[in-house]
Amino acid sequence: MHLPFLTADRDGEDLARPAAADRPASDKSTTDKSTTDNRIDSSAPATNSAAPDAASPSAGAPEHRYEDLYEDRRRWRRPYQPGPLRVGGAALLLLPAAGLMLATLISALAGALIVAAVCLVLAAVLLTLAVRLVRAGISVGAGGLRQQRLLSATTLPWAEVGDIRVVPQPVRRLGVLRTVEGQALVVHRAQGEALPALVSDQGADFLGRPQAFAAAVAATRAWTAELRG
Repeated sequence: MHLPFLTADRDGEDLARPAAADRPASDKSTTDKSTTDNRIDSSAPATNSAAPDAASPSAGAPEHRYEDLYEDRRRWRRPYQPGPLRVGGAALLLLPAAGLMLATLISALAGALIVAAVCLVLAAVLLTLAVRLVRAGISVGAGGLRQQRLLSATTLPWAEVGDIRVVPQPVRRLGVLRTVEGQALVVHRAQGEALPALVSDQGADFLGRPQAFAAAVAATRAWTAELRG
């Protein structure tokens, strides 16, 4: 049985489909492009408005400036670097100190507390000697000039510091061996009395390094003049 209303609906759909199929590809691409442009335009203001909000917390953040502790005038500073022989001697002291620390741990675990205490004290002594050996020499700071020895130190305020001279005199090689002719950096008090020579070209810092010794002398004089004012 033929139904006219069903046939009319079907004919309308058949007519619409060819029309869509016959549409040029350029029109379809134009429509897609306009849709994409609309999406970009709608999203652009949101991005621009969100950028200041994201940057606003960092705008008020405080700036952290790096401070070099070595350049702090309130600290004691050495105008030259320790020599390789001095550093090597300190490392040799650290080796038995490490063995004694291990012996302390083993003795404590075994219950030998007296042996552990003795090993701990000896290790502490060696560590202290290693640190003082590396720090030995001349240091300067806002408080004055300091001559650091292995077991003692002499500190002079700037008002009592006189001249700093390089004096040719007999010095001990490496500070402990036989006396040889060399040059020593001697600090004089304001009254004229000279302190015992601690830095020389035959010491642990400058043995076989004459250029390093000359640079150390120049740096010590320059830092002294700067800090003393």
